[in-house]
Amino acid sequence: MGFHIVKRENCPWWQRLILYVAAVLIALGLGAVVLLFMGVDPIEYYYQMFTMGTVGNRIAYKTFMNYLKEFVPLALTATALSLAFKMRFWNIGGEGQFIMGSIAAAFVVFRFGPVLPMWLTLVLMCLAAMLVAGLYGSIAGVLKVKFGTNETLLTLMLNYVALYVLNFIGETKADWNFFLQEQSARPVFKNFSSIAAFPQFALGGKFQLNLCVILTFAVGALVFIYLKYTKQGYEVSVVGDSLGSARYAGMKTGWVILRTVFLSAALIGLAAAFKVGTAGVLSTSITDDVGWTGITVAWLAQLYTPMIFLVSALICVLQHGSMVAAATFSQVDSSFANMLQGAILFLVLAADFYTRFRLARVKKGEKKNG
Repeated sequence: MGFHIVKRENCPWWQRLILYVAAVLIALGLGAVVLLFMGVDPIEYYYQMFTMGTVGNRIAYKTFMNYLKEFVPLALTATALSLAFKMRFWNIGGEGQFIMGSIAAAFVVFRFGPVLPMWLTLVLMCLAAMLVAGLYGSIAGVLKVKFGTNETLLTLMLNYVALYVLNFIGETKADWNFFLQEQSARPVFKNFSSIAAFPQFALGGKFQLNLCVILTFAVGALVFIYLKYTKQGYEVSVVGDSLGSARYAGMKTGWVILRTVFLSAALIGLAAAFKVGTAGVLSTSITDDVGWTGITVAWLAQLYTPMIFLVSALICVLQHGSMVAAATFSQVDSSFANMLQGAILFLVLAADFYTRFRLARVKKGEKKNG
């Protein structure tokens, strides 16, 4: 007798949910073991992490506002990446597209912000970031369609090109470089929050909701509708399932790939504009690794848009909460969240594999005949 992997016919949704929840709990359990070895009470640590130190905190509203600043670019970037991933175009270039979008947004502020109304400057920031990031991402799309290049390798290399461009801007004092403070002896990025900043709305007390949060949920809803209820979204799914079938059905697969890659990168540029317009300054660490984390989020959520927002919220709690907990438990580094994130990803993918496939016992002779 032997074993081989066969596809499951059907896995109920409730069984999938139980397996995914169990995977997360097991990851937290592994993290608890690590904390115990470090001499830290895991219950107290997780309490501090998941509450983000807001319980009994008089300035808890600031913690939640900072949390939303991390949530917006991550959720939007992961949503954008899922567009390309659904088409099986492996866009690993989120970091580079985010950087190029950030530079374009900052360029608009410094060049046009002083002479234009703030609302128009913000609109132009978003449009410029989307256009530049979209075109930058389309480089890999064009080469894929024309020459069949490997988009994974190409988008990965383009990340470093964008990073070097940003580092060059941030380290070069020159007359042309209006991104830096003129009066500073060393290179320092200029703050432009007084020129252009996304408005905030008071929701009772001192808590203020940034417009970017509302726009991010609106974009998420539009992407969900686009993928599920439009012809273009259907084409993305068909190309992702089988390129040959899409061609046989008469679809212009090259155009579908280029259109989707541009849209994916453009939405990452929009996330960059939101981040820059909220922070009010460009920096060499402007991405906060959302291009990499967004890949994890998209896969954990199975490329399903509503789930992407839920997973983004969880990942941001892990990241933001771990920094808060690290202030209480000095022996635990804030990067503990990265370990938990990796464990959750590995175990959720294992659970997903179990929901799709199973081990079947077969006789060796049957296996050979099959």
